[in-house]
Amino acid sequence: MKKKGIVLAAAVLLLAGCVVGGSFVMASYVMTGTRQTLSEAMEWQSERYDTGFYGELEKTDYTVSGYEEYTLHVELLKNPVPTDKYIILSHGYTDNRIGSLKYVPMYLRLGYNCVVYDLRGHGENDSFVTTYGLLESRDLKLLIEDTRQRYPELSELGLHGESLGAATTITALKYKPEIDFVVADCGFASIEDVLRNGQKNANMPGFLVDLADLGMRLRYHCSMKEMRPVEALSGNQIPILFLHGSDDTFIPPSQSEQMYGRTQGQAEIHMIEGAGHAESVLVNPDIYEEYVSAFLAKLH
Repeated sequence: MKKKGIVLAAAVLLLAGCVVGGSFVMASYVMTGTRQTLSEAMEWQSERYDTGFYGELEKTDYTVSGYEEYTLHVELLKNPVPTDKYIILSHGYTDNRIGSLKYVPMYLRLGYNCVVYDLRGHGENDSFVTTYGLLESRDLKLLIEDTRQRYPELSELGLHGESLGAATTITALKYKPEIDFVVADCGFASIEDVLRNGQKNANMPGFLVDLADLGMRLRYHCSMKEMRPVEALSGNQIPILFLHGSDDTFIPPSQSEQMYGRTQGQAEIHMIEGAGHAESVLVNPDIYEEYVSAFLAKLH
């Protein structure tokens, strides 16, 4: 009996070890995707639209101290036409500040200086896991404060986010930042819902998401249950324009619809027909700019 007890205990410990080990692997997979370098991102962007404007802009590179003094690499793209309006653009997962360039010509035409930056763990920043808006939003809060202090002539400040950047932007609203508007493109309301939907579409067992969540709790001290940008919208009064590609299968349009339904401030939502994930401004740049321009006109 004693021998059987030892064998059983060993089996339980082995199983527990496998579960914990598997959870660490899944958490790492979900939170540390392969990041693009700045040059790789520029090559990707240049293959899809004309990035020649970037080299002609007056640029200023600097760093900002984010949450818990994490260093963020930031770049100001100055509008050739003098303006005191600014917008901060947040890129998507595994991308970097170069990925925000596809929105810059539009905002230059609309009269804004553009502040682009690398989210934590991306671009030129030090390696770090992605927390799907939790820590990223704290960084953005401090970047907003820095932007207002660094450019004292500033008269208007907006935020634009794509995918993870949109989720980060929406989550930051819970800190009641001093901003004038938000444009949220293909963001998620809940990363857990997105991952479970992806597992289902790939015919993979749902317990893998549970394993990843366990690993997040054990290794990184956070949970998918906390990664819900939609919760930051309760009581929000900052105007938000939600945009989403109608053919987005990675983050379904219903995620933006959920957030649109939650906010209490002025809001609009538009689907860009035929666009997949983070493709809207590339698939139909004219209608994209029309939506943004019309939304901003209503705020003035």
